[in-house]
Amino acid sequence: MSDGELLFIGLGLSGAEGMTVKALRELQDCDKIYAEFYTSVLLDGGKESLEEAVGKEVVMLDRAGVEESEQVIEAAKGAKVAFVTAGDSMAATTHIDLRIRAEEEGVRTRLLHGISIFSACPSSLGLQPYKLGRTVTLPLREGDYLPRSPYDHLLENKARGLHSMVLLDIRAEEGRFMSAEEGLEWLLAAEEVFGGGLLDDDTVLCVASRVGGEEESVAAGTASELMAKDLGGPMHTIVIPGSLHFMEAYSLVSFAGAPERIIED
Repeated sequence: MSDGELLFIGLGLSGAEGMTVKALRELQDCDKIYAEFYTSVLLDGGKESLEEAVGKEVVMLDRAGVEESEQVIEAAKGAKVAFVTAGDSMAATTHIDLRIRAEEEGVRTRLLHGISIFSACPSSLGLQPYKLGRTVTLPLREGDYLPRSPYDHLLENKARGLHSMVLLDIRAEEGRFMSAEEGLEWLLAAEEVFGGGLLDDDTVLCVASRVGGEEESVAAGTASELMAKDLGGPMHTIVIPGSLHFMEAYSLVSFAGAPERIIED
Protein backbone atom coordinates (compact mmCIF):
# COMPACT_ATOMS: atom_id res chain seq x y z
CA MET A 1 0.00 0.00 0.00
CA SER A 2 1.35 3.42 -1.00
CA ASP A 3 1.78 6.37 1.35
CA GLY A 4 -0.67 8.47 -0.65
CA GLU A 5 -4.43 8.65 -0.78
CA LEU A 6 -7.04 9.36 -3.44
CA LEU A 7 -10.26 11.05 -2.36
CA PHE A 8 -13.32 10.89 -4.61
CA ILE A 9 -15.35 13.99 -3.76
CA GLY A 10 -18.81 14.78 -5.03
CA LEU A 11 -19.47 18.51 -5.05
CA GLY A 12 -23.25 18.26 -5.31
CA LEU A 13 -25.25 20.09 -7.95
CA SER A 14 -24.96 23.81 -7.31
CA GLY A 15 -21.29 24.75 -7.42
CA ALA A 16 -18.66 25.19 -4.74
CA GLU A 17 -21.25 26.34 -2.21
CA GLY A 18 -23.08 23.02 -2.56
CA MET A 19 -20.28 20.84 -1.21
CA THR A 20 -20.29 19.60 2.37
CA VAL A 21 -18.15 21.29 5.02
CA LYS A 22 -16.21 18.03 5.35
CA ALA A 23 -15.48 18.02 1.60
CA LEU A 24 -14.23 21.62 1.77
CA ARG A 25 -11.88 20.84 4.67
CA GLU A 26 -10.51 17.75 2.94
CA LEU A 27 -9.90 19.66 -0.29
CA GLN A 28 -8.05 22.40 1.57
CA ASP A 29 -5.78 19.72 3.00
CA CYS A 30 -5.03 18.04 -0.36
CA ASP A 31 -1.70 18.27 -2.13
CA LYS A 32 -3.30 18.13 -5.57
CA ILE A 33 -6.85 18.46 -6.89
CA TYR A 34 -8.16 17.10 -10.18
CA ALA A 35 -11.65 17.66 -11.54
CA GLU A 36 -13.80 16.57 -14.46
CA PHE A 37 -17.08 18.13 -15.54
CA TYR A 38 -17.80 16.20 -18.73
CA THR A 39 -20.08 13.56 -17.17
CA SER A 40 -22.03 16.33 -15.44
CA VAL A 41 -21.58 20.04 -14.80
CA LEU A 42 -22.00 22.36 -11.84
CA LEU A 43 -24.91 24.74 -12.24
CA ASP A 44 -23.68 27.84 -10.47
CA GLY A 45 -19.93 27.73 -10.84
CA GLY A 46 -16.98 25.79 -12.17
CA LYS A 47 -13.21 25.63 -11.94
CA GLU A 48 -12.70 29.25 -10.91
CA SER A 49 -15.28 29.29 -8.12
CA LEU A 50 -13.96 25.98 -6.81
CA GLU A 51 -10.39 27.31 -6.75
CA GLU A 52 -11.57 30.44 -4.94
CA ALA A 53 -13.42 28.39 -2.31
CA VAL A 54 -10.59 25.94 -1.72
CA GLY A 55 -7.66 28.30 -2.20
CA LYS A 56 -5.80 25.87 -4.45
CA GLU A 57 -5.31 25.15 -8.13
CA VAL A 58 -7.70 22.68 -9.73
CA VAL A 59 -6.42 20.66 -12.70
CA MET A 60 -9.18 19.95 -15.21
CA LEU A 61 -9.27 16.56 -16.93
CA ASP A 62 -10.97 15.54 -20.14
CA ARG A 63 -12.36 12.06 -20.80
CA ALA A 64 -8.99 10.68 -21.91
CA GLY A 65 -7.35 12.12 -18.82
CA VAL A 66 -9.69 10.11 -16.61
CA GLU A 67 -10.23 6.93 -18.58
CA GLU A 68 -6.90 6.40 -20.34
CA SER A 69 -4.25 8.24 -18.30
CA GLU A 70 -2.63 7.14 -15.06
CA GLN A 71 -1.74 10.67 -13.90
CA VAL A 72 -4.28 10.81 -11.07
CA ILE A 73 -3.26 7.42 -9.70
CA GLU A 74 0.45 8.15 -10.03
CA ALA A 75 0.05 11.47 -8.20
CA ALA A 76 -1.86 9.73 -5.38
CA LYS A 77 0.89 7.18 -4.76
CA GLY A 78 2.87 9.70 -2.74
CA ALA A 79 0.45 12.51 -1.89
CA LYS A 80 -3.08 13.31 -0.78
CA VAL A 81 -4.99 13.80 -4.02
CA ALA A 82 -8.63 14.64 -4.70
CA PHE A 83 -10.68 13.77 -7.76
CA VAL A 84 -13.80 15.94 -7.78
CA THR A 85 -16.95 15.79 -9.84
CA ALA A 86 -20.40 17.31 -9.89
CA GLY A 87 -23.11 15.37 -8.06
CA ASP A 88 -21.94 12.18 -6.39
CA SER A 89 -18.64 10.86 -7.70
CA MET A 90 -19.65 7.19 -7.85
CA ALA A 91 -22.71 7.80 -10.03
CA ALA A 92 -20.62 7.35 -13.20
CA THR A 93 -19.06 3.99 -14.12
CA THR A 94 -15.91 5.71 -15.40
CA HIS A 95 -15.26 6.98 -11.86
CA ILE A 96 -15.83 3.52 -10.39
CA ASP A 97 -13.27 2.20 -12.87
CA LEU A 98 -10.75 4.84 -11.74
CA ARG A 99 -11.26 3.83 -8.11
CA ILE A 100 -10.79 0.15 -8.93
CA ARG A 101 -7.57 0.91 -10.82
CA ALA A 102 -6.29 2.98 -7.91
CA GLU A 103 -6.95 0.20 -5.40
CA GLU A 104 -5.25 -2.30 -7.71
CA GLU A 105 -2.19 -0.02 -7.72
CA GLY A 106 -2.11 -0.01 -3.93
CA VAL A 107 -3.56 3.48 -3.47
CA ARG A 108 -5.97 3.97 -0.58
CA THR A 109 -9.28 5.56 -1.64
CA ARG A 110 -12.05 7.32 0.26
CA LEU A 111 -15.45 8.68 -0.77
CA LEU A 112 -17.02 11.98 0.22
CA HIS A 113 -20.52 12.00 -1.16
CA GLY A 114 -22.38 14.92 -2.71
CA ILE A 115 -26.02 15.57 -3.49
CA SER A 116 -27.02 13.63 -6.60
CA ILE A 117 -29.69 14.21 -9.23
CA PHE A 118 -30.88 10.68 -8.44
CA SER A 119 -32.21 11.83 -5.08
CA ALA A 120 -32.66 15.57 -5.65
CA CYS A 121 -34.92 15.31 -8.70
CA PRO A 122 -37.65 13.11 -7.17
CA SER A 123 -37.43 15.14 -3.96
CA SER A 124 -38.11 18.38 -5.84
CA LEU A 125 -41.16 16.83 -7.49
CA GLY A 126 -42.46 15.17 -4.33
CA LEU A 127 -42.07 11.67 -5.76
CA GLN A 128 -40.96 8.74 -3.62
CA PRO A 129 -37.42 7.77 -4.68
CA TYR A 130 -37.86 4.09 -3.86
CA LYS A 131 -40.50 3.92 -6.61
CA LEU A 132 -38.00 4.87 -9.33
CA GLY A 133 -37.30 2.24 -11.94
CA ARG A 134 -34.27 2.01 -14.19
CA THR A 135 -32.86 5.43 -15.07
CA VAL A 136 -32.46 6.05 -18.80
CA THR A 137 -30.26 8.51 -20.69
CA LEU A 138 -31.46 9.82 -24.05
CA PRO A 139 -28.60 10.35 -26.51
CA LEU A 140 -28.50 13.41 -28.71
CA ARG A 141 -29.90 12.43 -32.07
CA GLU A 142 -27.65 12.20 -35.08
CA GLY A 143 -29.71 12.25 -38.24
CA ASP A 144 -32.69 9.91 -38.20
CA TYR A 145 -31.12 7.28 -35.93
CA LEU A 146 -33.27 6.46 -32.92
CA PRO A 147 -32.01 3.68 -30.61
CA ARG A 148 -34.73 1.47 -29.22
CA SER A 149 -33.20 0.39 -25.89
CA PRO A 150 -34.04 3.57 -23.90
CA TYR A 151 -37.66 3.32 -25.04
CA ASP A 152 -37.90 -0.35 -24.07
CA HIS A 153 -36.47 0.32 -20.60
CA LEU A 154 -39.01 3.09 -20.05
CA LEU A 155 -41.79 0.80 -21.24
CA GLU A 156 -40.68 -1.84 -18.73
CA ASN A 157 -40.77 0.71 -15.90
CA LYS A 158 -44.28 1.71 -16.91
CA ALA A 159 -45.45 -1.91 -16.92
CA ARG A 160 -44.21 -2.25 -13.35
CA GLY A 161 -45.86 0.99 -12.22
CA LEU A 162 -42.48 2.64 -11.54
CA HIS A 163 -41.40 6.22 -12.11
CA SER A 164 -38.78 6.77 -14.81
CA MET A 165 -36.08 9.40 -14.49
CA VAL A 166 -34.84 10.37 -17.94
CA LEU A 167 -31.43 11.99 -18.09
CA LEU A 168 -30.56 14.05 -21.15
CA ASP A 169 -27.31 13.78 -23.07
CA ILE A 170 -24.39 16.07 -22.25
CA ARG A 171 -21.45 16.83 -24.48
CA ALA A 172 -19.77 19.41 -22.31
CA GLU A 173 -16.63 19.54 -24.45
CA GLU A 174 -18.84 20.66 -27.37
CA GLY A 175 -21.05 22.91 -25.25
CA ARG A 176 -24.06 20.76 -26.16
CA PHE A 177 -26.75 19.96 -23.62
CA MET A 178 -29.96 18.24 -24.65
CA SER A 179 -32.93 20.41 -23.65
CA ALA A 180 -36.18 19.15 -22.20
CA GLU A 181 -37.90 20.10 -25.47
CA GLU A 182 -35.44 17.94 -27.42
CA GLY A 183 -35.95 15.13 -24.94
CA LEU A 184 -39.73 15.31 -25.26
CA GLU A 185 -39.42 15.32 -29.04
CA TRP A 186 -37.17 12.25 -28.73
CA LEU A 187 -39.81 10.42 -26.69
CA LEU A 188 -42.64 11.38 -29.03
CA ALA A 189 -40.63 10.24 -32.05
CA ALA A 190 -39.84 6.94 -30.33
CA GLU A 191 -43.52 6.40 -29.55
CA GLU A 192 -44.42 7.02 -33.16
CA VAL A 193 -41.73 4.62 -34.43
CA PHE A 194 -42.02 1.82 -31.85
CA GLY A 195 -45.66 2.23 -30.78
CA GLY A 196 -45.47 0.40 -27.47
CA GLY A 197 -47.90 2.66 -25.64
CA LEU A 198 -45.45 4.58 -23.48
CA LEU A 199 -47.09 7.95 -24.18
CA ASP A 200 -50.32 9.35 -25.52
CA ASP A 201 -51.78 12.85 -25.77
CA ASP A 202 -52.96 12.77 -22.13
CA THR A 203 -49.83 11.36 -20.49
CA VAL A 204 -48.56 13.63 -17.73
CA LEU A 205 -44.79 14.13 -17.76
CA CYS A 206 -42.51 16.16 -15.51
CA VAL A 207 -39.53 18.39 -16.24
CA ALA A 208 -37.12 19.41 -13.49
CA SER A 209 -34.87 22.29 -14.51
CA ARG A 210 -31.52 23.23 -12.95
CA VAL A 211 -32.14 21.07 -9.88
CA GLY A 212 -30.05 22.26 -6.95
CA GLY A 213 -29.36 25.65 -8.50
CA GLU A 214 -30.64 29.12 -7.75
CA GLU A 215 -33.07 28.95 -10.70
CA GLU A 216 -34.50 25.51 -9.98
CA SER A 217 -38.01 24.93 -11.29
CA VAL A 218 -40.34 22.00 -11.89
CA ALA A 219 -43.26 21.63 -14.27
CA ALA A 220 -45.74 18.88 -15.09
CA GLY A 221 -48.21 18.43 -17.92
CA THR A 222 -48.62 16.76 -21.26
CA ALA A 223 -45.76 16.81 -23.73
CA SER A 224 -47.42 19.53 -25.80
CA GLU A 225 -48.09 21.66 -22.71
CA LEU A 226 -44.51 21.35 -21.50
CA MET A 227 -43.05 22.13 -24.91
CA ALA A 228 -45.05 25.37 -24.94
CA LYS A 229 -43.48 26.53 -21.65
CA ASP A 230 -40.24 28.35 -21.00
CA LEU A 231 -38.41 25.68 -19.01
CA GLY A 232 -35.24 27.70 -18.54
CA GLY A 233 -31.68 26.81 -19.40
CA PRO A 234 -29.92 23.48 -18.92
CA MET A 235 -29.63 21.18 -17.10
CA HIS A 236 -33.00 19.45 -17.55
CA THR A 237 -34.33 16.11 -16.35
CA ILE A 238 -37.54 14.47 -17.53
CA VAL A 239 -39.58 12.20 -15.27
CA ILE A 240 -42.34 9.89 -16.48
CA PRO A 241 -44.51 9.16 -13.43
CA GLY A 242 -45.64 5.60 -12.83
CA SER A 243 -48.48 4.64 -10.50
CA LEU A 244 -48.94 7.57 -8.16
CA HIS A 245 -49.58 7.43 -4.43
CA PHE A 246 -52.18 10.08 -3.58
CA MET A 247 -49.50 12.16 -1.81
CA GLU A 248 -47.34 12.06 -4.94
CA ALA A 249 -50.29 13.17 -7.05
CA TYR A 250 -51.03 16.07 -4.70
CA SER A 251 -47.34 17.00 -4.74
CA LEU A 252 -47.19 17.16 -8.53
CA VAL A 253 -50.30 19.34 -8.59
CA SER A 254 -49.04 21.61 -5.81
CA PHE A 255 -45.36 21.89 -6.74
CA ALA A 256 -45.28 21.35 -10.50
CA GLY A 257 -48.69 22.54 -11.72
CA ALA A 258 -49.84 19.11 -12.87
CA PRO A 259 -53.50 18.84 -13.91
CA GLU A 260 -55.78 18.04 -10.97
CA ARG A 261 -57.23 15.05 -12.81
CA ILE A 262 -54.20 12.98 -11.74
CA ILE A 263 -55.50 13.09 -8.15
CA GLU A 264 -58.62 11.23 -9.23
CA ASP A 265 -56.88 8.74 -11.58
